[in-house]
Amino acid sequence: MANGNVIRGSRVGAGPSGENERGQAVPRVRVDFFCVNGHTCRPAFAIEAEIPEEWDCPKCGLPAGQDAANPPGARTAEPYKTHIAYVRERRTDEDGAALLDEALQKLRARRGES
Repeated sequence: MANGNVIRGSRVGAGPSGENERGQAVPRVRVDFFCVNGHTCRPAFAIEAEIPEEWDCPKCGLPAGQDAANPPGARTAEPYKTHIAYVRERRTDEDGAALLDEALQKLRARRGES
């Protein structure tokens, strides 16, 4: 279905595309990463870049390492904690009772109760 549009896939006013417009490409190295499910991914890194020890597998999301014989296991996620759970980690029941008594005394004093 030819409609005579020669610049298909480009926008009006777009300049030339290619290396000249973006600059020179940096030399790269590809590194193999292996996950516990047997997937392999090969991301490209600049030669000067520091290569990470782990990379997230794009297929399953598990961490992948560079050692095919010993890939890293799944990360353990800490379960969601409520505010009260964090408070209970910091304070004992006796501390909580003392704070409650202190707050009740202040409230009663403000109301004029004994």
